[in-house]
Amino acid sequence: TPEEIKTIFYTALYHSMIAPYTFSDVDGRYRGFDKQIHKEEGITNYTVFSLWDTFRTANPLNTILQADLVPGMIHSMLNQYREYGLLPVWPLWGSETNCMIGYHSIPVIADAYLKGIQGIDMESIYPAMLKSAMQNDFGIQYLKEFNYVPFDKDNKSVSKTLEYAFDDWCIAQVANKLGKEEDYHYFMNRSQSYKNVFDKEFNLMNGKSSEGKFRRPFDPVYSTYGPSDFIEGNSWQYSFFVPHDIPGLIELFGGKDAFANKLEELFTRQTSKVDSKPQDVSGLIGEYAQGNEPSHHVSYLFNYAGRAWKSQYWLNRIKTTLYSDTPEGLCGNEDCGQMSAWYVFSALGFYPVNPASGNYDLGTPSIVKASFKIGAKPFVVEAENLSKENFYVQKVELNNEILDRNFITHKELLNGGILKFYMGKEPLKK
Repeated sequence: TPEEIKTIFYTALYHSMIAPYTFSDVDGRYRGFDKQIHKEEGITNYTVFSLWDTFRTANPLNTILQADLVPGMIHSMLNQYREYGLLPVWPLWGSETNCMIGYHSIPVIADAYLKGIQGIDMESIYPAMLKSAMQNDFGIQYLKEFNYVPFDKDNKSVSKTLEYAFDDWCIAQVANKLGKEEDYHYFMNRSQSYKNVFDKEFNLMNGKSSEGKFRRPFDPVYSTYGPSDFIEGNSWQYSFFVPHDIPGLIELFGGKDAFANKLEELFTRQTSKVDSKPQDVSGLIGEYAQGNEPSHHVSYLFNYAGRAWKSQYWLNRIKTTLYSDTPEGLCGNEDCGQMSAWYVFSALGFYPVNPASGNYDLGTPSIVKASFKIGAKPFVVEAENLSKENFYVQKVELNNEILDRNFITHKELLNGGILKFYMGKEPLKK
């Protein structure tokens, strides 16, 4: 019911704002990563950045709803670099846990900077970004050598290759804006490394050895907390993680139809290995796992293959079956607000598939009307004729003009206006 949806939405909004945590006293003192007491007046120091999770959706949501807090969060990341030598991976109470993979403070910083949020010391942070991306650890040394992470050299090799590729794209965008042309080309080249772990025999991402041979035998549904080519997921769940170059990914799959069919298979295939999956791989629809982060953008990818109605179908299915206003209202770990931030965006009807692009891909709204203000004027989302049955989008207008694209921009949110969805019972297959 609309009341249940409202409860789920506001609960999700609350959850999305719990982390990061304030980690400084009223006088500005805090305990640094060097275990010394530091003092900064007029700025809040933060901890508990669950970045492997939150870079995808929770941090972009902050740039809309809590933009005034974002510079302090990024300054806290800079403090860690100054005290510890590297930007955060997963900091907890003044210590780096190095839990999970990637250097995902970089997309958070890039997103805020590229959106024009003021108060970010890019002159100090850019060298920190380079240091994280060029260190000789965590498989990055092999990425520099092979342009992918080989499975015989490092653990979680495919997940690392894919996530580093996206992070590197983010550095490239910042470098481009700063006029650092050499860095731009270097990191854009590295951002294409995802192509090196695409196994055309299976049309899925697969581990590759330092000799250039794909892993055989290959089980695309296998996942484990132990040594493997993927972290908290399997090949099916990771094969669509190229948010920075979806046209390039579609080309690998053999075109839009082949790509859309593979996506559909992800959602509909039956697996006998549900019980053997790590507990974080939950909220399953086929091999799609809403209960863990690598899948979170995937339902929107049908948009890129000319099948927006498929995105709308699966989004509606996820929102209505895997979120509820009960004690079991989430299908997986909240992960410091990421699980709920996904719902906030998706209920509004748009989502940051590439969380550092400044674009929000359209889905299907769950709320008749919502309004928020990040610029001088409010931005309003309306859904005419929305009901339980009417979840297919018939047309979309932005400021009374028909929108002939499947995304809106952050700049359009800043400018204010009205995004209006016209809903119906039948899918619009064109």
